[in-house]
Amino acid sequence: MEPWLNSLKTETPQQGFELAIKLARMGVKYTQPDMEVLKAGRKAYAEDAEFLINASQVIAIHFQTVARANNYWN
Repeated sequence: MEPWLNSLKTETPQQGFELAIKLARMGVKYTQPDMEVLKAGRKAYAEDAEFLINASQVIAIHFQTVARANNYWN
């Protein structure tokens, strides 16, 4: 796979949150590289609140990492 992550540094917290989403999505893509299999499961989890909450939790964990790298808490 082509390198895509150059830095965790972002100019704004909004960009940091978008990077966290990208990190979560890329994690799924690396875990399940077969796009047909990946797309086949979307309907099942797209309407399941537990899956959506879990996805939000993964994004939140990534955002903590990005926030720390950018010193957002100060």
